[in-house]
Amino acid sequence: MDDKNRDVAAAPEERANSKWLDAHSDPLAALYTFSQCMGLADLHADGDYKLVVADLGTGAYNMKLKVYKGTALFSENSIIDLPTALAVFLMDTNEPRTPAVAVASGSYIYIYKNIRPYFKFTLPTLSISTAEKSVWDQVKQETIDMKTMKEMLEGIRNEVTERGLTTRTQRFLMLPEAEMQEFADVHKHTPLKRQTVITCLDTMKKSMADGDAVSCLVLGTENRDIYILDPEAFTVLSVLTLPSMPVFMSVSGLFDVDFRIIVACRDGCLYTLKRDAAEAKSKVDLGSQPVGLVRLDKNIVVGCMDQTLRCYSTKGRKLWSIALPATITTLELMDQQRHGFKAVLVALTNCQVHVYKDKYLVDVITCDDVITGMKFGRYGREDSTLVMVSRGGGILVKMLKRKAQFVEGSHCGGPPLTQMQKLNIPKKTKLFVDQTMRERDNCVLMHLTFQHDLYRLRFNTAKAYVHSLQSSLNPISTSLTEPVKLSATVLTRMHARTHALVLQCTSVGSRYT
Repeated sequence: MDDKNRDVAAAPEERANSKWLDAHSDPLAALYTFSQCMGLADLHADGDYKLVVADLGTGAYNMKLKVYKGTALFSENSIIDLPTALAVFLMDTNEPRTPAVAVASGSYIYIYKNIRPYFKFTLPTLSISTAEKSVWDQVKQETIDMKTMKEMLEGIRNEVTERGLTTRTQRFLMLPEAEMQEFADVHKHTPLKRQTVITCLDTMKKSMADGDAVSCLVLGTENRDIYILDPEAFTVLSVLTLPSMPVFMSVSGLFDVDFRIIVACRDGCLYTLKRDAAEAKSKVDLGSQPVGLVRLDKNIVVGCMDQTLRCYSTKGRKLWSIALPATITTLELMDQQRHGFKAVLVALTNCQVHVYKDKYLVDVITCDDVITGMKFGRYGREDSTLVMVSRGGGILVKMLKRKAQFVEGSHCGGPPLTQMQKLNIPKKTKLFVDQTMRERDNCVLMHLTFQHDLYRLRFNTAKAYVHSLQSSLNPISTSLTEPVKLSATVLTRMHARTHALVLQCTSVGSRYT
């Protein structure tokens, strides 16, 4: 049987042993997105959860906000700029409790309510370099040529870096010299404005931890700032600063009480932000660029570009790290609330999705294409649904079987699980602490006493050995002229006792005993 026929014959058996049901598959959906731009929400408060996706389109045009109901496209709205993140949140206490959808795109956040445009939030403008503003004023007055203008703007860029320039200046410096004059003539009368762009988006409960409580929007920007927005007035409640540009966030806590924001940044580090601190305090060096971040109870699981999956505590202590067979494309939290089961879904470039419970591989999902976006949760009226989007634009929906059970270590070899269990180490007693302090205070004297006893033991051992040689108490002869060995054995059987004496010649080549 060739490989093709063998794969066809093995496919029904794999489906029978799988923990997932294939609910829907459409490889021609033409849906291009990532996990950060996907969400599952009850948009009409009728118990029918829908899939909300910010479609990237071609990257330059045809960007849309799409809503899927079941297996069909329910509605779509055009997006002006390329979307970077999507979040579903409750912004008020009005009945019915319909959530809003926030789409981050460029310097703006577009709020949709009932799948219709509701509000547009613009990031606060940033301060402009005085020298840069002076150069564009000269362009407006036509007192400077393009060559001099380019040299001056390049000098300003060396001082304030690329991040400190306006978007207009950045575009001007990227143009060839033949197009600079036309670009300057078009934009010289427009007011100069400097804005940053949004890189990541999340939500935070405001005052209550209930599932239907009002949430604030938390967004990270290219300017290394974290903004927390009021859900009703959409004003900035707090601004936190990071040492680097944020790419992934995990938010926990309440804004009015206490909160913690763990951020994976572009410099390959994890930072922690708290309510009372305007700047990041703790830092964890990942050693590689992060490609995904998931919060699992009190732990943080990070996927890195070096094909490793790492777990850290909220205080920054590394708990474990495992190597993966391929590069990670995205991560997603698998929270099966009915059974109290939580795991991490890891999509790889080898067309597989691995399910990890802690650091143990408990399941493997094989797909036809590389998965770039995943979302696990309630879809339609079915819990435990996994929606996946492939690199080629296809969409795949799988539902977890109700009787599916995940066994730790069922898909990987290695040491037994009992070897990984922590030892029950007793707590330190007062006697142990006193003994430790005594050893610390008298370390020199204890070392000298130990050395004296060690030398005395060696001396007594050597003395006893010399005495045995001089008294011929050893069974082996020390004389080279008499190479013999004597051994005695007592053999006992019932009431009979036999003494056996063995005299052996130990010279080289001797066979006599």
